[in-house]
Amino acid sequence: MTDRERDRPITDVGTLKALAHPLRMQLYRGLCVAGKATASQLADQVDEAVSLVSYHLRKLAEHGLIEEAEPQSTDGRERWWQPASDGISIRDRDFRDAPEKAAAHLAATRLFHEQRADMYRRYLDERATWSTEWNAAAPDSESLLRLTAAELDELREELVALARKYDEKGRSADANGDTEGREHVALHVYGFPFRR
Repeated sequence: MTDRERDRPITDVGTLKALAHPLRMQLYRGLCVAGKATASQLADQVDEAVSLVSYHLRKLAEHGLIEEAEPQSTDGRERWWQPASDGISIRDRDFRDAPEKAAAHLAATRLFHEQRADMYRRYLDERATWSTEWNAAAPDSESLLRLTAAELDELREELVALARKYDEKGRSADANGDTEGREHVALHVYGFPFRR
């Protein structure tokens, strides 16, 4: 296992395309949630054949997005996987210098957005199964601001820092065995310019 990066920047089209496959992104996200998992465990989550999941995990590993993890059982036939970093970042500026790179970035961004929207729709469909406390805590808001590009970038940085603060708080609590009342939470934030 390598020393884990906090946030791995993806700057090449090959790695972006490897991640921007619908099943691979599901597997990557599943590993981020689980921390460590086998192809069999992930296959159950995504309802796909273990052989297909194993193939796509190897593709993610070829691009350094995931890596083998220490075995979590004595069954030597099991191969465990984990994310190679605590997160990834994909910035538009790294894909603007050629039309094919910009097209790949746009396609990947659309896929990621569609999957995030599917996650939120699933929550809405299951909202009645969550407690009043969880439903009251789940934010759903829209802010229409008047900003400069620099101010929007500053806001983005502050939101990322705030999310990291709460991520570290949750990881620390989990490490100390304080899991009471904790659930996985997806936080999706979009900020973009628009014209009336």
